[in-house]
Amino acid sequence: MATNGNAHPPMTWRYCGNQIKLWRELAGVTREQSGAEAGYGYEAVKSMEQGRRKPTLRLLQVADQMCRANGLLLAGQEYLKPEPFQSYAQDFMDAESKAISLQTYETLLIPGLLQTERYARTLISNHCPPLDDETIEERVKARMARQKLLTRKPPALFNFVIYEAALRTLVGGPSVMKEQLKHLVEVGQLRNVSIQVLPVGREAPGSLNGPMVLLETNEHQCYAYAEGQETGVLYTDAEKISVLTQRHGMIRMQALSAEESATFIEKMAEEL
Repeated sequence: MATNGNAHPPMTWRYCGNQIKLWRELAGVTREQSGAEAGYGYEAVKSMEQGRRKPTLRLLQVADQMCRANGLLLAGQEYLKPEPFQSYAQDFMDAESKAISLQTYETLLIPGLLQTERYARTLISNHCPPLDDETIEERVKARMARQKLLTRKPPALFNFVIYEAALRTLVGGPSVMKEQLKHLVEVGQLRNVSIQVLPVGREAPGSLNGPMVLLETNEHQCYAYAEGQETGVLYTDAEKISVLTQRHGMIRMQALSAEESATFIEKMAEEL
């Protein structure tokens, strides 16, 4: 069985917008009046009330005051914050938070659990189409918060195999990448973390098929996760997990040892 998240219009926009409309009508306030007070035109208020546009904090504040909602409308702002993760990755993030064992293979980017803030911010800021500043901040914060898993107690076991190409892609330029490489070496010193490099040129079956994550939760449920440009699939089917586990095993056998990898990464950092 696989779960494949698809983007849907935010239900919170529609709910909060509808609440604004209901409170406004109950108080006998027109759209023109609330819009004038908030600094919006009629169509802008209508769009927010219908959920086609995210209700702004300003409109919530004005509506709450004009309709005497006593904070009930303003409370909706907490549910209008940008989602910290892509919609298709939500199920995986839930499983990851419960992981006691996690094995990752990454081909083109440093795994999220190992990214520095500057590296993560560069990636997220360069999203296409562009993201607004609030969404960027929420996603950077969420990615950094995920990294608490590495030092959580009781500790989980982590193995990361990173294709050399990911280490040579200068995300953010030499300064950002140098810091990132040094961070990899530092995190790799944790007793529950191993980081291995798969050098370019080593033939490993499936190594060019894309990234994957294998994990086991504290309830001993096993998952496999594969992500593409605009999709992510979380597998629970034993046969599919077995295939990806075998593939990961072959890739890991061709990778450098953790000690060799640390030396390899340190050398790359010195060259920047």
